[in-house]
Amino acid sequence: MRKKAVLIIGIDPQWLDFSSPEFAPMPGINAEKVLNGITGSANALNDIGYDAEVCWIDLGKTAIEVIIAHLQKKEFDGVMIGAGIRKMDSNFMLFENMINAIHEHAPKAKICFNTNPMDTLQAVQRRVPLS
Repeated sequence: MRKKAVLIIGIDPQWLDFSSPEFAPMPGINAEKVLNGITGSANALNDIGYDAEVCWIDLGKTAIEVIIAHLQKKEFDGVMIGAGIRKMDSNFMLFENMINAIHEHAPKAKICFNTNPMDTLQAVQRRVPLS
């Protein structure tokens, strides 16, 4: 039986300015927490039976091309879009372009949203259950 494949998309923390007012609703968030939260969640998903991989993107210059390249590797059951993408007003166009790319290149995939890097596991399990 094939494992359920999940692509976790997040902005590479090196591109984020955590001092920006957009991060005010997420006190204490920093690059290390983002990196550890997302990679830790991917590892936890793999440990319980998923085939999860992380897709780090930039703020838009190559983001869509990177996402499409990942989506063309295999059929994904779910695509998890990180809160740092969809919650930031400055990422509105990136988010819209991502949704359209996912719709085109992974039309059967469920879309999942986390509220922060630490609840990625729950977001995936909510939309892409193992059974």
